[in-house]
Amino acid sequence: MKYYLSSFKIGNEELDLKRITDNGNKKVAFINNALDFATDLVRKKKSDAMDASDLERLGFHVDILDLKNYFNNPKELERTLEDYDVIWTRGGNTFVLAQAMKLSGFDEIIKKYHKVGKNVVYGGYSAGICVLGPTLRGIHLVDDPTQKPYGDQHHTVWEGLNILDYVIAPHYKSNHAESEDIDKVVEYLIENKILFKVLKDGEAIIIE
Repeated sequence: MKYYLSSFKIGNEELDLKRITDNGNKKVAFINNALDFATDLVRKKKSDAMDASDLERLGFHVDILDLKNYFNNPKELERTLEDYDVIWTRGGNTFVLAQAMKLSGFDEIIKKYHKVGKNVVYGGYSAGICVLGPTLRGIHLVDDPTQKPYGDQHHTVWEGLNILDYVIAPHYKSNHAESEDIDKVVEYLIENKILFKVLKDGEAIIIE
């Protein structure tokens, strides 16, 4: 697998994104569940459209992949993902996203992809990359872990996907509404001796 992990939106490394997807990898599964807590559905739809437009500008064909359609049906989700070469996961609430990944089985699918080195690119920003680390602790200082749009019966997910052995703190020292809270996240991670990397908006981590 390859990874394109951006702090915010596509960021400034779009040439690298195009480069690591130059083997015909142009069909994108766009996962938007990190915004499932939002009540302003018109605004959410516009935000998704803007993100999709950014990817389409680079030559990608983008389909919305709503994980809610696959809750308790991971086999069907895995069959659907076979049609895509790029998985792009947008920002929002990391805990909501982690819950959607767990309920749909996406968490186990992507971990399997990582283990076998599947020929797919995982990209995304903010919540979409925070979920890849070993833990979501620390992120609770910027994202509300009590948001449960899929029902209060589901426990908050505190474990990350463990694909990375460090936590990513996006929006660091950036012109972003969450940047001040990210400073608190960094302090928490240091105090609790949790490995982490910070990303300023515009920056991206590329793993090949």
